[in-house]
Amino acid sequence: MRVHHLNCGSLCPLGGRLFGDAGPIEGEDGLILVDSGLGVDDVSDSSRLGLFFRGATRPRLEIAETALRQIADLGLRVSDVRHIVPTHLDPDHAGGLADFPDASVHVFAPELHAALKPSLRDRFRYRAAQLKGVAAWAPIEEAGEAWFGFRSVRALPGTRDDVLLIPLPGHSRGHCGVAVASDGGWLLHCGDAYFHHAEVAGGAAPAGLAWFESLVAFDNKARLANQQRLKELKRDFGREVRLVCSHDPAELTASQGFESPAEIVVLSQRRASLK
Repeated sequence: MRVHHLNCGSLCPLGGRLFGDAGPIEGEDGLILVDSGLGVDDVSDSSRLGLFFRGATRPRLEIAETALRQIADLGLRVSDVRHIVPTHLDPDHAGGLADFPDASVHVFAPELHAALKPSLRDRFRYRAAQLKGVAAWAPIEEAGEAWFGFRSVRALPGTRDDVLLIPLPGHSRGHCGVAVASDGGWLLHCGDAYFHHAEVAGGAAPAGLAWFESLVAFDNKARLANQQRLKELKRDFGREVRLVCSHDPAELTASQGFESPAEIVVLSQRRASLK
């Protein structure tokens, strides 16, 4: 697959910078978008994002950074986006869903339930204004297929097994990674399971960023446990699986050239830096 990593929403928490990245896959049945970043309507009406999200992340709202605009700028047809696979449904990952009304949204069922029927604790993180525009939810129930020691489930209908959901709860109730197969091995988009590459490479995130991660986590203990598992995955299978997250500028820069000829995947990532 040819993989395009796009900055689909610049955020500035704690005086730093978080950039959002979205990614499409071009296959026989059209484009597959992994996460959708901030949407066109979010840019024109920031109230859709909510006071908590705006205050915590201070988003830089630009039409040019939306997945809709960037897919068109790549010379791809927006109408060919047939499937969207979100890692989770936070505002900076789900804002662009409504920009692709013909796409089916393949989301892990526990995350969809949490977003559409939020508990009191979850109400701050999910935005009904973003989610009500989705016409075709395709919830994915959990399966038990093994993938490098993780549980996995096929993200798309049919027999296609080159796009998988990898449950990684913690950041949100039903947070998942999205694994994409290519000629060069597997690419695992870890979403917000970590925010800084050092966290899965034996180091630690900057203190301010680590605090922010814990602040917005649904279950911080589970988040840290899955982060440790990802660290072990990178250590043991780093030649077979490449990890990227949604908020790391170094990973986004390094990802620009990762591609192979068959298909195009556009992954939604947000880069993070607290310099």
